Amino acid sequence: MKKYRALSCFFLALAILLSDIMCALVAYNYCNLQWEITHSGFSAPAEIAFLLAIPYAAGILICAALAWLFHKKWKSP
Repeated sequence: MKKYRALSCFFLALAILLSDIMCALVAYNYCNLQWEITHSGFSAPAEIAFLLAIPYAAGILICAALAWLFHKKWKSP
């Protein structure tokens, strides 16, 4: 049963880490696209940077679901 606790903690930590990385990457790319639009004449809107959140959100959901599943197995008799 200790392995389920360890796996639950691992996937929970991974979900939190992925959310932090997602926020930093999306913010950086949004700012970069805004700068490129004003100085280099890019035609794509800066909101395109938010599309990068989709794969990260999927990964966060998968990690959170696995953490919940392992927590449920750890707590069951």
